Amino acid sequence: MRISADRELCIQAGNCVMVAGEVFDQDDEGIVVVLAEQVSGVEAEHAREAVKLCPASALLAED
Repeated sequence: MRISADRELCIQAGNCVMVAGEVFDQDDEGIVVVLAEQVSGVEAEHAREAVKLCPASALLAED
């Protein structure tokens, strides 16, 4: 699965990092950073959950 993030939409909630810290991080301003653009297995499950929980809909997971 391919993961991407629209940093312009990010509102710095940090839900993605809490749910999928192996896939997402935040920069010094709190904006999302994608650590792994391609994920599978458990990381993919966590990334999907992060996409669902993002209050700004700034994350995308594509199979």
